Amino acid sequence: MKTAHDLVTAAKARVQETPLEKADQAIRDADILIDVRETEEYASGHIPGAVHISRGMLEFKLSNMPELASRDLRIVVYCKTSGRAALAACALADMGYLDVKSIAGGFDAWAAAGKPVAKPELPSFE
Repeated sequence: MKTAHDLVTAAKARVQETPLEKADQAIRDADILIDVRETEEYASGHIPGAVHISRGMLEFKLSNMPELASRDLRIVVYCKTSGRAALAACALADMGYLDVKSIAGGFDAWAAAGKPVAKPELPSFE
């Protein structure tokens, strides 16, 4: 029986992980940046410009979004620390996407490096 750790390790061996120091350029070069964390994680802060598609819905959403149908899209994915992103990148490769990268260290590494974080503005009730 495989553990989640085993699955992530195997996924990381298959995918292209972009080191944090090259993440800015990878994001600029990408057609889409996808945050695969859960909704509340995304809402608490995310990389500017990221589109939220949780890991559990990724294959379904991409299958139903005609604007993301081209398998030549340059895609960058990330999660909290990079495990879910590696699994997501493998799923995207299995779907036929040809240029998928994940960010090594994920959002936690991004934020710890002092890189920009977008946080939604809550409405003021005053």
